This record gives sequence, structure tokens and C-alpha cells, in this order.
Amino acid sequence: MRYLVRVVQYIYSIYAFVIFLVFMFILFPFVVLASFFGKIRGGNMVYHICRFWAAGATFLWGIFHKNIYETPHDPDHPAVFVFNHISYMDIPIILLTFRKQPFRILAKAEMSKIPIFGYIYKTATVMVDRSDSNKRAQSVKTLKSVLKKNISVVIAPEGTFNMTGKPLKEFYDGAFRIAVETQTPIKPVLFLDAYDRLNYKSIFSLTPGRSRSVFLEEIDVTGYSLENFTELKQRVYDIMEAGLEKYHASWIAEKTNQ
Repeated sequence: MRYLVRVVQYIYSIYAFVIFLVFMFILFPFVVLASFFGKIRGGNMVYHICRFWAAGATFLWGIFHKNIYETPHDPDHPAVFVFNHISYMDIPIILLTFRKQPFRILAKAEMSKIPIFGYIYKTATVMVDRSDSNKRAQSVKTLKSVLKKNISVVIAPEGTFNMTGKPLKEFYDGAFRIAVETQTPIKPVLFLDAYDRLNYKSIFSLTPGRSRSVFLEEIDVTGYSLENFTELKQRVYDIMEAGLEKYHASWIAEKTNQ
């Protein structure tokens, strides 16, 4: 029986990948056209196109998304959004989560090398190459300029997949330094079901089902500076960790019981 379930999951994953590619090839010309409108206007257009991609693909995959707001949320109010990173599903979930506001994702530069997808990827994101200090600094500069134009930024402070068995892995400083330097509030968002839909262990682990994003209370950065921004980082970490435990994120129980 387990073998049969595994075979079905492989077939389903291949079906999902084909759907992903079909949308990509259909929408690629529109992304190319949008790119001629510049980094801001064109970038916003690309995100609208990609939201359609994410909504269409996840619907056909049988994944249904819902946002949960623990506090009122104003999509016209720019923020530094931070989220927990534990799945290959993060990008479509981000696009479904932030449907009504302009934003830019801080993303890994190596993904831009993938044919066609890489072009869309680098058009829609602020890329970071963590192996090069100069390129990291340029990415931070770009994010600051984006915030000045009232466009939010979305960052995974863990940097890479959380494989620790804990709710979160250690945070990098970048998101919190940017928030303090630009005096932009931080808003934590929890992705509760990304691990269950498609975890980091295998691209053939995709399953249909629910997807939930929880918007936690916005954190004002007034009073924080580059001298004490690590206190802000720890505060956000503690809030997100408590939130994941409150909602019983599945990977915590699974890892604890191993």
C-alpha cells in the first residue's frame, strides 16, 4: 500500500510540474513585455503576472490558500515582511499571501541561472549572492531604495531551509538592519503548511491540501538602532517561534518525535 501511495505521489508531482511549465511558457512573453516598463512599474506588472501564475497553478494542484490576520493589515502600508523558510513552495505561497500590495522578494542569485524561469526570477526579485560581500551590499542598497518608493520587501531571515528540528533556525541580520536603517516596521508572517505541501527533502513530496499564512502583529522599530538591532532580531525570532508553536506547525512535532 505504501508503495502504491508513493507511485501516486510521483505521478501527481510530475503532473504539477507540467502545470507549472505550461503556465511559465504561456506567461513568459508577457513578462518580457512588462520588463520594458522599468524596474518599478514593470516589476509591479511582473508580480501581477506571477500572482496569476501562482493562483492558477495551485488551484489545479488542489492547494487552497487562506490568509489569517491576527491584527488588522493595511496593504498600502510598506513593511519589511519576514517569514519562516522550510519549503520549495515558498515563492507561490508568497505570491498568494501578498496579493494586494506591491513588494519585492530578496532571493538567491543562483536560481537566476535556470533557463526561462531564471529570467522571470531576476526580473521579479532583488537577488543576493551571499558568497560576495560587494554583491550583498548592493542587494541591501536596492532593498532600501525599494522601501523609499513605498514598496514592501519580503525576506526569509533564516536564509536557507530550516532543517534543525526546531520551529526556526538562526536568523541573519540583514532584514533587521534594513528595517532599522530605513525606520520601516517589521511584520512577521508564518507559513504554516508549506512543509506539508512540499518539503525540502524531495521535489516529489508535493501533496494537495490547505495553505495558510498568518500575519502577526507589526513591530515598530522606533527606538532601535544599529547598536541594538540584535534585540529587535531576537524579539521577532521569539514572536515567530511562539506563533509556530501556537499553531502546531507539523515539522516541530515530527522532528521532536524522531
